[in-house]
Amino acid sequence: VVPFFVALYQALKLLGYIDKNIAFSELSVKALKNIKYCAVIISALYVMVIPFVYLLAEKDDAPGLIIIGMIPIFASLVIAVFSAVLQRLLKEAIDIKSENDLTV
Repeated sequence: VVPFFVALYQALKLLGYIDKNIAFSELSVKALKNIKYCAVIISALYVMVIPFVYLLAEKDDAPGLIIIGMIPIFASLVIAVFSAVLQRLLKEAIDIKSENDLTV
């Protein structure tokens, strides 16, 4: 649960930056990077638990248990990819904004 709450805190910080009109800053990029790392950690933790779920599913003869156990893995990977894309776009937008500020 620790990576989840860290990511949740970073998301709240990101929303605070958006509210303060400093969304296009390095602080937002750092918050997105932390969210990405937390999502990858959550996915890795679930991957480590899947063998135990497999043993439990074999014992109880429940094949759907493996698929249900894989849902959090894919969900956190989707969040990691989405935050990585947003991080890259935000970084490029900050670079373009700084170039425009220097031009004017």
